[in-house]
Amino acid sequence: MNIGYARVSTNEQNLDLQKDALIKAGCAEKNIYTDKITGVKAERVGLEKAFSHLREGDIFVVWRLDRLGRSLKHLIETVTGLQDRGVAFKSITENIDTST
Repeated sequence: MNIGYARVSTNEQNLDLQKDALIKAGCAEKNIYTDKITGVKAERVGLEKAFSHLREGDIFVVWRLDRLGRSLKHLIETVTGLQDRGVAFKSITENIDTST
């Protein structure tokens, strides 16, 4: 199953572009989790919910890397953690897909 995550940095920004891309990439709308919060905030409720729904064999999908990670180190740790759980990672914009 594809589990999607979208984030915008302010309440004025819109999640529609990211959600549309995630749906096009195979995520059901009910499996897309979102946050409207700056990336420097450590606590992101939507991201935590997405992670709690991931199971071995799933693919975690983001529109762009910067929607997930605050730094390169954080991205590497997150993707490694997903891999350790048997979850693949896909970033649509950068065309990264660890499931292939």
